[in-house]
Amino acid sequence: MTELKPREEMDPRFCWVYSDLFINDDAFEASLNELENDFALLTELKGTLGESAASLLNALNKVFETGEKLERVYAYAMLKKSSDGGNPKFQKMESRSISAYVKYQTAVAFLEPEILSIDAERLESFMQSEGLKPYAFFVENILRAKEHTLDEKGEEMLALLGDAAQAPSNAFDMMADVDFVYPLIKDEDGKKVRLTNGNFGVFRESKLRRVRKAAFEAYLGQYKKFINTVTELYGGSVKLDNYFATVRSHPSARAAALFGGNVPETVYDSLIDAVHSKLPAMKRYLKLRKKVLGLRNLDLFDLYVPMVENVRIEMPYEKAKLLVKEALKPLGERYGELLDRAYSENWIDVYENKGKRSGAFSLGVYGVHPYVMLNYTDTLDDAFTLAHELGHAMHSYFSDEAQDYINHDYRIIVAEVASTVNEVLLTLHLLKNEKDSKRKALITNHFLDSFRTTLFRQTLFAEFERESHRMNAEGIPLTSESLCGLYKGLLETYYEGAKVGEVMQYEWAYIPHFYRAFYVYQYATGFASAVAIAKRILETGDASGYLKFLSLGGSDHPLEELKVAGIDLSKPATVESALELFEQTVSELEELLK
Repeated sequence: MTELKPREEMDPRFCWVYSDLFINDDAFEASLNELENDFALLTELKGTLGESAASLLNALNKVFETGEKLERVYAYAMLKKSSDGGNPKFQKMESRSISAYVKYQTAVAFLEPEILSIDAERLESFMQSEGLKPYAFFVENILRAKEHTLDEKGEEMLALLGDAAQAPSNAFDMMADVDFVYPLIKDEDGKKVRLTNGNFGVFRESKLRRVRKAAFEAYLGQYKKFINTVTELYGGSVKLDNYFATVRSHPSARAAALFGGNVPETVYDSLIDAVHSKLPAMKRYLKLRKKVLGLRNLDLFDLYVPMVENVRIEMPYEKAKLLVKEALKPLGERYGELLDRAYSENWIDVYENKGKRSGAFSLGVYGVHPYVMLNYTDTLDDAFTLAHELGHAMHSYFSDEAQDYINHDYRIIVAEVASTVNEVLLTLHLLKNEKDSKRKALITNHFLDSFRTTLFRQTLFAEFERESHRMNAEGIPLTSESLCGLYKGLLETYYEGAKVGEVMQYEWAYIPHFYRAFYVYQYATGFASAVAIAKRILETGDASGYLKFLSLGGSDHPLEELKVAGIDLSKPATVESALELFEQTVSELEELLK
């Protein structure tokens, strides 16, 4: 029986170096304490913004200088807690950092209402001054949001609520990552192994049906056991989303979530409609999977096991690093040099340890470098996760390098493009260079599963979020019965032809992204966009437009930034083209498996 190591026993070669942020915890504490004085100075700027262009510039500079300092403080604490969520010291550090964020937002609550109160002609004349040029897009967005901006007192009240509003998400994370102790299951050798967030992904790919079935039933069974608690947490999160939307005069929580990126709701709905139109292709893929696996019934726990027997591509971390770098060569020499830095300078925290946050992420820190978290288990999927997160990391690096702090932070809808371009390039590299038909079939199967888990599954999640928020807005109670019923119905629609076992209706309860409402649809649009971009780069040998896109940060609206990379998401063609490729690839896999 293998148990996870505590954090202090992990090999430092595969762990983050926090000293790039602060030399030690004492330096972090000093910076956190200094922020209290910084916040007090920010409140003294109130009432000065309309005096002159110089006054406005002074205020904006101080607001964003403090924001940059706070970002580094929060990053340090969040990364420490992500590495060991059970450590009380790290819990306290992150909690204090979040409280500092709330104080910051409270201190600057006057900013947007006061800018809006400046006479339009006067403000326009201010913005002509050279020093304010970097703030032009920021001010433009404030003016765009005028009807959704409260007065100073209202903005201050919402800022004060910010910390408490994180409670559902924070409670879920603590429960899932720290408190939950998953059951023991028998592995392929019949040995008892503790199920964890990290190894669940390995067991669900097991060639032995009893192992993957046991993994799903044990993992989702844990959420079934606590389904009423999770329902209250998620229901509370949905209510908060709808509350904030109402207070800010948005027609819905979805409209509020998409407003920041200036994304029309039609993009969201057309994604769902396009995927529904191609569900017959998914049904065909499931039929092929059922036939190849030789199953009487295809259960949803059978969707992750590779369809090609006796072929498993082992992928130790050192091999994955070389593979990813080789696959991303079309992105240019500079991109490759930055990958080398990420590998050698401990930008990546590689392996799972006790108390470590589940999943993977990339966190860009302006003026430092990105931090990538993995829970690496030596599978091909892990190599794809490495490529994915490095896509985020390089997007952050290029944007931070090219943009002022005010414009460095890109929107989520474009973030998922950068990560998925890397995955698609890795897939096409493997397919191009693989000579063995069985291994090629395995990689083709993996590509189809990327479509299934990203374009189809994330759209299913997006539909679940749309409907759960609608239900609450219409006064329909969010109970475990109603949410599980909604989710089960969606599973039966998207995976027609597969058996939806009783425990699968609880799958929604383990998705942490649901606590960041209307986030997941961007994985699907990002995947569709990435397929088009990667194909164009390989066909033309020209990555310049894409690299320009990576450097734009948040200097323009996301849909406009994507046009620099040749993508127009306001039209359905990008998603439809990706879905046609899915259908074509199903045919290719049918031929390979004959």
